[in-house]
Amino acid sequence: MNRLISGIAAALLLTAPAIAADPEPRHGLSVFGDLKYAAGFMHFDYVNPDAPKGGAIKIPGLDTFETLHPFILKGRKELLAEPLLFDTLMARSTDEPDSYYGLVAKTVEVPDDKSWVAFNINPQAKFHDGMRITAADVVFTFNTLKKDGHPRYRVNFRDVDRAEATSPSRVKFYFKPGTHRDLPTRLAALPVLSKTYYDKVDFKKTSFEPALASGPYKVGKFEPGRSITYQRAENYWAKDLPVNRGRFNFDRVTVEYYRDREVAFQAFFSNQYDYREEFTSRQWATQYDKPPVNNGLIVRETLPDETPSGVQAFILNLRREKFRDIRLRAAMDLAFDYEWTNRTLFYGLYERTNSMFENSNLAAKEPPSKEELALLEPFRGKIPDEVFKAPFAAPVTDGSGRIRGNLRKANRLLKQAGYAVKNGALTGKSGKPLTIEFLLFESSFKRILNPYIQNLKRLGIQATIRIVDVANFKRRQDSFDFDIVIRRIAQPLTPGLEQRNYFSSELAGVPGSFNIGGVKDPAVDALIEKVVTAKSRDDLIVATRALDRVLMWNRYVVTQWYKGVHNVAYWNKFNRPSKSPKFDPGVIDTWWYDEKKAEMIENGIAPPPPPGALPPPGQN
Repeated sequence: MNRLISGIAAALLLTAPAIAADPEPRHGLSVFGDLKYAAGFMHFDYVNPDAPKGGAIKIPGLDTFETLHPFILKGRKELLAEPLLFDTLMARSTDEPDSYYGLVAKTVEVPDDKSWVAFNINPQAKFHDGMRITAADVVFTFNTLKKDGHPRYRVNFRDVDRAEATSPSRVKFYFKPGTHRDLPTRLAALPVLSKTYYDKVDFKKTSFEPALASGPYKVGKFEPGRSITYQRAENYWAKDLPVNRGRFNFDRVTVEYYRDREVAFQAFFSNQYDYREEFTSRQWATQYDKPPVNNGLIVRETLPDETPSGVQAFILNLRREKFRDIRLRAAMDLAFDYEWTNRTLFYGLYERTNSMFENSNLAAKEPPSKEELALLEPFRGKIPDEVFKAPFAAPVTDGSGRIRGNLRKANRLLKQAGYAVKNGALTGKSGKPLTIEFLLFESSFKRILNPYIQNLKRLGIQATIRIVDVANFKRRQDSFDFDIVIRRIAQPLTPGLEQRNYFSSELAGVPGSFNIGGVKDPAVDALIEKVVTAKSRDDLIVATRALDRVLMWNRYVVTQWYKGVHNVAYWNKFNRPSKSPKFDPGVIDTWWYDEKKAEMIENGIAPPPPPGALPPPGQN
C-alpha cells in the first residue's frame, strides 16, 4: 500500500504543471545583468565617504524657468528640480553604463524571462513630512505619469501592462507579451511621488509650489524665473545608504538665471556664481585672460567625457513637404562649410559629427559587418544604397571659405529635385520660391548661421533667422511650427527605449515629443526594435550601428560638431574625490566645499591648484 501511495504521489508530481519560484531579491539591477558592486558594498568608488558637509555652490542657468513641476509637458522646467528633490526607486551608478542599486526600493526581483519586475520598498523610506513611502505611492506615480505626464512616459512604459501593490511594501509591474530588456531598469529610475499630496493638488498644472518629495534637497529661497536655492534636507532618510555616502555634500545649491549668455559669462568673473562649463569655443580660447584666472583664484580644467556625444544638428522639420526630398536635404549639407566654421570661429576645438552616437563604440565608423548587413538586407531598395557600402561622412571642404565645388554638387541635386532659379530665387514645381527659416531663442548663434545662410542664398534659397523668446520657442517646437531648429540629441551608454522617443513613427505627430524632426520610416522603426530587444551588448552594438547608418544616410539632419571633453572653470574653493565618475562630471553630486580655500579666495590669495589645472592664459 505504501508503495502504491508513493507511486501515485510520484506520478502526480511528474504530471503536475511546474510552478516557477519567485526569483531571489537582489541588491542591484542592470540591462545585461553585470554589476560592479556586490551586495553589502559600502559606497561608490568615485566618492569620498568622509567628505564634509556644508557650504554652497552657485551655477548659472540660461534664460528662465516657468515651473518647479518637472514631470509634465507644459512650462520650461528648472532642470535640477527632478534630480535634487525626488528620489527614484533605485539609484544609478555613474561609473557603469546602466546599473542601479537600492534606494527607495531596497531590493528588486526579476524573473529570467523578464516578464515582470517587483520592487521591495525600504521600510525606512520617507517623504520630507515623515510619511512612509508605500507601494501605493509607486503605483500612483506610475499610473499618473503614464496618463498625465510628459509624452515620453507613455512611450517608455507602453509595454507595462499594469502596476500592482502586492503588499504595502512591494510593488509589481507586469509586462505585456514580448521582449522587454530595458523595462526593469527604466522602472528602477522611476521617481516616487506622494499620492497623499496629489490627492489635494492638480498634477496636470504647472506650479511654483514645491511638491512633497523625498530626495536629498528641499526648495529654499527662490525668485520665480530668476533664481532658486535648494537646501540640503537635514532629515533626509537615505543619507547613509551605500548609494548616497559621500554624495550631496553642499548645504545649498543655487541656480542663477541669465537671459543673455554674455552677461552670464562676465558675471562669472565678478564671483556672482562659482562654476561653469564652457560651451563656446571662442570664449574658451580667447576670453579667460582675466585677473581672477591669471591670479589663480579661478582654475580651468579639461575633464574627459566618456559618454556618447550624441548629435548636435540643424534639425529639419520633415513634416513639411519641402524637406521630404532627400536631395534637398543633401544639398543643404553641401552648403554648410564646417571646416571653415571650425577653423575660423571655433579655433579648431571641435570635430565634425558623423554619427547619432558620436564619441562611442556605438557609432558606425567602418563598412557594415556581416551581422549589420543581415539586419539591413530586408530594407534594400527602401533605404539609401550608401547604407550598404560605407559609413556616413558629411561633405568636406578645404576650410578656405570657397566651396564652389560643393555648391555645384548641391545645384545638380536641386535641379534633379525639380528646382530652378528664377529671378534669383530657387523655385519649386509649385512656382513658389523656396524659403527656409532658422528658429532660435538667442542671438549668439547668428555668427555661425550667417555664413551658412549666405551659402544657401548662393543656391537661390531664401533663408532667414527668426529669434523668439524661450517660451515661444518651446511652444513652436512642441507644436512643430518651425522649419529648422538647432538641438542636441543626447544618447545613453545603452541605447534602448529612448530611441522610440527620438525617431519612431509613433512619436512623429505627438506634440512635445522628442522626435523633433518628425522621422517616420518603417525601416527606422524596425531597427529601433532590434536595438530595444538586443540580448547582449555585442548584439546591441550591431543593431545600434545599423540604425545609425540608416538615420545618417537618410540625411534627416545637417550635423554640426562635438568634443569629447568637458571644458570647465570654477572658483577654486572646492575639493573632489581622487577618482571621478566615469560617465558624469560629478560636480554637484560628489564635490564638496573647502572653507580654507574659500577664505583664501576672500582674501585674494590663490589656493593650490588641483592636479590637471590648465596654466593661466597670462603665463602662456
